[in-house]
Amino acid sequence: MHFIDWIIILLYFAISLTIGLIYSKRAGGSTENFFLSGRKLSWWLAGISMVATTFAADTPLAVTELVGQNGIAGNWLWWNMLIGGMLTTFFFARLWRRANIMTDIEFIELRYSGKPAAALRGFKAIYMGIFMNTIIMGWVNLAMIKILIGMFPEYVNSSNALFFVGGCMLITAIYSAVSGLWGVAVTDAFQFILAMTGCIVLAVIVVNQPQIGGITGLQEKLPEWAMRFTPEITKEVSATSVGGILAMSVSTFLAFIGIQWWASWYPGADPGGGGYIAQRMMGAKDEKNSLFATLFFQIAHYCIRPWPWIIVGLCSLILYPDLSQADKGLGFVKAMNDFLPPGLKGLLLAAFLGAYMSTIATHLNWGTSYFINDFYRRFISKEKSEKHYVSVSKLMTIVFMFLSVIVTTQMTSISGVWSFVIECGAGLGLVLILRWFWWRVNAISEIVATITPFLVYGILYFGKSDIVFPNTLYIIVPVTTIAWLITAFITKPTEESKLLSFYRQVHPGGIGWKDISTKLTDVVSDTGYYLLFIDWVAGIVLVYSFLFGFGKIIFGNYTMGFLFLLVGFAAAMLIKRNFNKAGWETIN
Repeated sequence: MHFIDWIIILLYFAISLTIGLIYSKRAGGSTENFFLSGRKLSWWLAGISMVATTFAADTPLAVTELVGQNGIAGNWLWWNMLIGGMLTTFFFARLWRRANIMTDIEFIELRYSGKPAAALRGFKAIYMGIFMNTIIMGWVNLAMIKILIGMFPEYVNSSNALFFVGGCMLITAIYSAVSGLWGVAVTDAFQFILAMTGCIVLAVIVVNQPQIGGITGLQEKLPEWAMRFTPEITKEVSATSVGGILAMSVSTFLAFIGIQWWASWYPGADPGGGGYIAQRMMGAKDEKNSLFATLFFQIAHYCIRPWPWIIVGLCSLILYPDLSQADKGLGFVKAMNDFLPPGLKGLLLAAFLGAYMSTIATHLNWGTSYFINDFYRRFISKEKSEKHYVSVSKLMTIVFMFLSVIVTTQMTSISGVWSFVIECGAGLGLVLILRWFWWRVNAISEIVATITPFLVYGILYFGKSDIVFPNTLYIIVPVTTIAWLITAFITKPTEESKLLSFYRQVHPGGIGWKDISTKLTDVVSDTGYYLLFIDWVAGIVLVYSFLFGFGKIIFGNYTMGFLFLLVGFAAAMLIKRNFNKAGWETIN
């Protein structure tokens, strides 16, 4: 690190804090301003904020590790989530905005009635806002610690790294507490542009090193399995199969493509939307901006971001062949250290700080919104002023920062967390989808769907079952689904008055609400679900076509690349035509 590098990093911190101060006035006055930007986010700002939040410090390292272990096809571990993401875009984004609620947990008492609804809302506020949220921030902190140790081995080690990460967290907590979601969203936009610029610069520099020889040399030096875009489906896969996820069994492939995306809850990829993604949708100006923000997020998340990381991951296979399977992700950090000149090294470190801080800022604001709106305001202190709730929100933002630091000190590894979270949410996803479209789903159904996966997972784990993830989904999902469906039919439905008020507010339409909609003849129900279904399929085709098209062009296969892009543009035109039919051709 040279003097210019430190200047760039200090400048980055100064800009981030300045943005927070500029937007501090907008955050005051009400919790709606603090947590939802007064519901005035434009589609592009809300969309960029979604992308920035899911670009954490650990993301490039995780993709580099997937590529190092399994080649390009290893990314199907997360590329499959696009299917559920597009479902959220076309079926749920407008409904979340229309619900006019503060958090996705508040939806529980908008939709359900009685003590079970109150209990579920309170439980999820604590479970998601404190327990799960601080674990995720601890995960992100660990990744940033790994980056700092890799970048500054002479200064940073395992005993003092948390001190430096804590300093970054404190700056993040300050501008988050001062400016609320307005400051978080605008800072996200700045940090995302910086982070992507840094990653693209690194990819260009590394691939043009003499040891690599450009894109052509990269392809010549790598084995065929590393360059495949799609998994090789085989009948059986041994523990020593070359390419790992590249050579997945038929059952594994079907579990990822046919089950995981709709059946399992996962932070940031909730079936039906939820979490900080729902927060941005609810903070958008209107339903159109909510939908377009989510569509932009899907395109940027899957098409724009991955290729610089993938290129560095492929290069690291050549540059650092001796890295162990568990340490493949460190190839990204080693490439930063070995090949970036003064100035650019500071730029990329600032980019990583931006990726880290945008994620932490969102989780601080999002977790605080759960605690304040769905626990403190709902159960502890109901009749206070908006100024009081904003003041407590700012205080709790700082408190959650300290809690996450404490959690980080107790974490040594994040291996297995990804599969554990998916398995313990398997089967819940169908409830999160159908509660919008079927009146018979009630609070007890969702409680059963939340608890059952934990129980089944425990039986499989402690019973020493030979079935491993993702094949465990074939057991957990059916058992959970049967359990909550039986519960829905043998327990009392949600009170009719609550169902009527919910339908009047959201009016999702569809056959699942026929018994309720017929009693509200003055409410105009949503129609045109066949167009939404077409848009959903077209959206999936659009993103995968652009993803593969950009990849083919990068690797010199221009004919196939432009054919993929042509298919993607055709899908985009189909979506645009359907928007015109629905009267969504323009946005504010």
